[in-house]
Amino acid sequence: MQKPSGGQRRISRRATVGALIAAAATPAMAEECRFGLPSHERGPRVWLDSDQAELDAAYEQTPYAPCFAQIIKRWASNSDAVRARIGLPRRLSYGPTPIEALDLYPAKRAGAPIFIFIHGGGWLRRSARNYAFPAELFVDAGAHYVVLDFIAIEDAHDLRIIADQVHRAIAWVHANAATFDGDADRIFIGGHSSGGHLCAVALATDWQSFGLASSPVKGGICMSGMYEMKPIRLAHSMSYVNLTDAMEEALSPQRHVDLLCAPMIVSYGTFESPEFQQEARSFAAAARAAGKPVELIEAANYNHFEMGESLANPYGPNGRAALAMMELALR
Repeated sequence: MQKPSGGQRRISRRATVGALIAAAATPAMAEECRFGLPSHERGPRVWLDSDQAELDAAYEQTPYAPCFAQIIKRWASNSDAVRARIGLPRRLSYGPTPIEALDLYPAKRAGAPIFIFIHGGGWLRRSARNYAFPAELFVDAGAHYVVLDFIAIEDAHDLRIIADQVHRAIAWVHANAATFDGDADRIFIGGHSSGGHLCAVALATDWQSFGLASSPVKGGICMSGMYEMKPIRLAHSMSYVNLTDAMEEALSPQRHVDLLCAPMIVSYGTFESPEFQQEARSFAAAARAAGKPVELIEAANYNHFEMGESLANPYGPNGRAALAMMELALR
């Protein structure tokens, strides 16, 4: 059999690549990458421009990130890999119950700044253990990385209890920073999804009620969060949160931008649901209108879960923003 010439091989490769590109443009291939809620007969609006099906899908997430389970598994496996490289964290208690604890991945130098991460998961039962994946970035850049555990909504039955634990964890880190060679005057916080909501709540706080003369937080990054709780009450997919009028008012950071206590970054991805995108834009706009320092980051072609994962990437939208906020760089 005659062997193909180099030119024939190049033509063959070009033809193959061209065929793949053409196939990707076909309706059949596009069907595999369907994004958003399938076409449906629109019902009455229940929140802004969303009908009930659209609002439910926004918080259920699957229509906008169909492979989200794979990403969450990767967070866990990457967290295992990080621990294998930089070591196990110190487990420290910030409160009296077993769940009121945190994982500390210490910096390699004394007097280092501190980044506190508040995980997401719909305020449900998630573990700090699976959110170690950004730790290596912060430790290598010269910061302590702290990730919180806190009670789940199905145990608390009141979102204010979760917010209180997050507040007390931040206050504990401030009071005890010297015990792990941390700089109590350089505490920064960040959260993703429902953790982004809790991060915003912590930023819009009168810290005197927690025994502090002023805010212990020097900056925060709210990633793909919820900042107005009315649509949470209206979404059938979020009915388990069981918000009351009092909870909705107290825990809607967008209604309390006058209390914002530190410079803030708000980020979202363009492959997130329209509701999550408008939440970020509206919160940032409200903060700006109140004269508060805020930066809005729109990350092109990231979905909700990829935004959380990008915190571990110094060149990703959230990793880059967090390092800049803390005035750090990888060594």
